[in-house]
Amino acid sequence: MSFNIAAYIDHTILKPATTTADVEKLCAEAIAGNFAAVCVPPYYIRTAKTLLEGTEVKTATVIGFPFGYSTLNAKHAEITQAIADGADELDMVHNIAALKNGDWLVLKEEIKTCTEMIHRAGKKIKVIIESGILTDEEIIKCCETYAPYNVNFMKTSTGYADAGASVHAVQLMRSHLPEHIAIKASGGIRTFAFAKELIDAGATRIGASASVKILEEAQAGA
Repeated sequence: MSFNIAAYIDHTILKPATTTADVEKLCAEAIAGNFAAVCVPPYYIRTAKTLLEGTEVKTATVIGFPFGYSTLNAKHAEITQAIADGADELDMVHNIAALKNGDWLVLKEEIKTCTEMIHRAGKKIKVIIESGILTDEEIIKCCETYAPYNVNFMKTSTGYADAGASVHAVQLMRSHLPEHIAIKASGGIRTFAFAKELIDAGATRIGASASVKILEEAQAGA
């Protein structure tokens, strides 16, 4: 392979019924594969952090997941707890209900408050916009709205909407974001071929639960 796919991958498990054994397996696979990060439910941040101690693999978690319509105060509390528990990267679903009502003032206040909190702690924020249920115009508006706050990543999807990551959405985001803001593609990425398409389109991180399979396919020259 022409590049190290493992360095792009957030090895992810976010199912409601996730167990400690699942997280232990996830972290062991992430260490063996040398993935960029694991992404786990907030309940498992401390567990993952302990399991990954002494490695380069980061601990990521989710905020306002998966629907995004929790209040700013609720997201504030989630962020505070996640940082206290040791999360390195926080993947936050923005308020999709506000977006669909055109309430961009609410979205600006949310992103300003949350990004400042996360950056103050020296952590990274990935804003999940749920691109699969947005129009192209809404995706572009998200890029224009969030770029001035210097979010670390814009992320396509939660994996819980009807549509996940797409090459089109990644291309659209890349063409409307400054270069210093990275893009994470997630949702429905199960093959190396699709992951590579998304990376070629501009994604710099891939969120997947099929990470081991993707890595194996890459190593096999799929």
